[in-house]
Amino acid sequence: MEAIWQWGINLIIVIQQVHGPLLDSIFRVITFTGEEQFYLLLFPLILWCIDYSFGAVLAIFFLVSNSINVFLKELFQHPRPFDLNPGLKLSEADGYGMPSGHAQLAVTVWGAIAVRVKKIWFWILATIMVLLIGFSRVYLGVHFPTDVLAGWIIGCILLSIYIVARSPLEKWLSGLNLWLQLLMAVVVPLLLLLFSHSAEALTSAGTLFGAAVGLVFARRYVSFSVRGPWWHRVLRFLIGFIILLAIYLGLKAAFPPGGTVVGDIFRFLRYSLVGGWLIIGAPWLFRLMRLAPAAD
Repeated sequence: MEAIWQWGINLIIVIQQVHGPLLDSIFRVITFTGEEQFYLLLFPLILWCIDYSFGAVLAIFFLVSNSINVFLKELFQHPRPFDLNPGLKLSEADGYGMPSGHAQLAVTVWGAIAVRVKKIWFWILATIMVLLIGFSRVYLGVHFPTDVLAGWIIGCILLSIYIVARSPLEKWLSGLNLWLQLLMAVVVPLLLLLFSHSAEALTSAGTLFGAAVGLVFARRYVSFSVRGPWWHRVLRFLIGFIILLAIYLGLKAAFPPGGTVVGDIFRFLRYSLVGGWLIIGAPWLFRLMRLAPAAD
């Protein structure tokens, strides 16, 4: 691997020959579209304002993809370029490098949205987003080109499985009784923690736990539709997002830090509440406030 890493370092050095404050800022903005904080903006927008059913499925797919990425990173334990050459670092990044989570999740998220939109222009936009996000990781010196390529490949595999399996899997799950659905919603995230107890694994598993359990109950007890006037949608997003920030940032400040058993439990709980709020908490509140109609 040393020869491949050295090739990657040499390529990054060549790419960074043209770097400067303006380009650095541009690619940091691009790479932000693959960050956790960006997805905390994207998923509420889709779930509460555009298409709840699709948004819920996309969120679950995203979280499963992210959990697989965390597992693979810890399996391979590959360094990042700046671990071998600190001068390449133009942005912050934690953990192992292979495969690139930004690249993999860009394919799964933008690809799944493109499948939903079914427009050639959006497929072009999605492809551009995937390429730019992947390139930004190389430009910023936080991933080897091979990390990004691996992320794209794994993302394409998962997207293909999503396209083929989504409909029959949803049909099978909807045929299960409440307790079996709840069992799967609880067991799958907890099983993911058998492979890793890292902060990233706790984040992904916790959010998946909250989202999956929330979805089981939401489909039975919360009849929610995104329909309504534009100002209802704006109010939904603003109110829901403010409360989401209170959960995401407020509980982060209130709960003990990670790295200990107690801290890890509270991290799992915090992200479970994030997932639950996105899927069932906010829709329930919007119905209560009469900011959303019942589902058709």
